[in-house]
Amino acid sequence: MSARKMRMVANLIRCNDADQALNTLKYTKREAATWIEKLLYSAIANWEYKTDGEAEADDHDLYIKRIWVDEGAMLKRFRPAPHGRAHRIRKRTCHVTIVLENRIPLGTEEGATEEEEVAVTNED
Repeated sequence: MSARKMRMVANLIRCNDADQALNTLKYTKREAATWIEKLLYSAIANWEYKTDGEAEADDHDLYIKRIWVDEGAMLKRFRPAPHGRAHRIRKRTCHVTIVLENRIPLGTEEGATEEEEVAVTNED
């Protein structure tokens, strides 16, 4: 899929919460939404894996910090045209990158007060 088509959907979910972005992608009718939805599920799973399974995405209020779409390699094909000529067809691809961030810091419990949170971060 071309980067231009993918960017239109990526702009819809930029700086949103992960749950809100998934809901937006689920009800968007563009084909790019299905691809970005799969990518977002993968990014959430990778975030949980990198925290060694100690943290869940729902507990730490994940949001999309950055998302960008770059052009990828282009496949060049030819289609026959009238009078023995050929027209070039460009099959475009793209690279999508998603950066997730958590709003609730790791290592703090939900019931902790502000003083307790500072103490936890100072111990690390």
